[in-house]
Amino acid sequence: MSTIKKTKQQQKILQKLKWRTGIFFAIVLVIILLSIPQAISQELVVLNMMLNATDAALWKQSIIKDFEAKNPGIRINLIEGPGMPNLQEDLLTSAYILGDSPYDMVMMDVIWTPKFAAAGWLLDLSDRITKEELADFFPAHVEAGRYEGKLYRIPMYASAGVLYYRKDLLKGAGFQPPETFADLLRISKSLQEQGKVKWGYLWQGRQSEGLVAMFMEVLQGFGGFWINPDNLEVGLDKPETLKAIAFLKDTIQQGISPPGVTTYIEEDTRRIFQSGQAAFLRSWPYVWPLANAEDSPVKDKIAMKPMVATPGNSPGACLGGFGLGISKSSKHPQEAWKAIQFFTSKETQRQFIFKSGFVPSQRSLFTDPQVVSKYPHYPELLKIADKSILRPSIGQYAQASDILQRYLSAALTNRMTPERAMQAAASETRLLLRTKS
Repeated sequence: MSTIKKTKQQQKILQKLKWRTGIFFAIVLVIILLSIPQAISQELVVLNMMLNATDAALWKQSIIKDFEAKNPGIRINLIEGPGMPNLQEDLLTSAYILGDSPYDMVMMDVIWTPKFAAAGWLLDLSDRITKEELADFFPAHVEAGRYEGKLYRIPMYASAGVLYYRKDLLKGAGFQPPETFADLLRISKSLQEQGKVKWGYLWQGRQSEGLVAMFMEVLQGFGGFWINPDNLEVGLDKPETLKAIAFLKDTIQQGISPPGVTTYIEEDTRRIFQSGQAAFLRSWPYVWPLANAEDSPVKDKIAMKPMVATPGNSPGACLGGFGLGISKSSKHPQEAWKAIQFFTSKETQRQFIFKSGFVPSQRSLFTDPQVVSKYPHYPELLKIADKSILRPSIGQYAQASDILQRYLSAALTNRMTPERAMQAAASETRLLLRTKS
């Protein structure tokens, strides 16, 4: 009897153990199932970056799709920003000042790097890339990504100021492309007098960053300078600066440029030139595909060259373009760097420019046979880009640019004499540079 009781007790104990074991494994299974989404979310890294809406659509359809296919553990979340670069800069600045920036990667205009780096918002990339890897980027574009000897930005799009001209009109009138400012004025006046064009030379005169970029090239051509970033010397009140302003005012006074040119931005001048009304245009590489579109009146009638200069001085093309950096606050700097390496690589840029028309930052692509077959103007654009000049790399760049814009506009619109305007601009700039950024 005792044996039977003992067996029943053992069976009860076994049943309890099985029940408890079943409960244990059920709990373990639930924990595992509940942890799978968390594990997946922990593995999937999301990188945030802001681009304007037009660029964002192109990126999503091409290089982001390619990157994510090769890196399944990383997703790129594009936050669509405004089309104007200055508005993008304002949004980025606001996010950083608030102290909780959502951005991992930062697409930056060349003139933003000193400001963002000086404020401590960017990660130093100097140790992440070798000199050999940097060698194929335009030297000026690499230099534009540095601040106080450290590298904060890798070039993505290249750009430089271009002097466009009507090659058909110059050839028909027996002119060679201009090399000096005097040539530019002389050829413009002659073509106007012959009734070939309404205007000779178009430039951007509205008080904006576009005015500064244009003026940098004219100033370089006259042998002048704005700010030397090495010693913070200011050259705005020197004779070369006044000669550069005199040239621009002469184009208006002689009727070579429209009287309203001091209100024009890039698109205003592009439309006039593309309609066939002008012989020369100072602008950016984006004009080329638009001016050579099938419905353009000047299709196949234009050429490009560097800006002219006075004898003995070198022409300069103001550096433009965008590059990528990493926010110091990013929780995923390694993944962000992996994405930047992919986006700025030669093969990625080759494929992207075929789809987008953007000018690449890898120098060798400008002579790549496949690229040149589609963009035959690239070798000439390479010559221009090699003459790129930098706007001063200083932490107070935005304030310095505002000073120049205000006083240069006042001089060009006769609200102040050039001498008085540049004396005031130089004085304010020197005072600014004595303060900390």
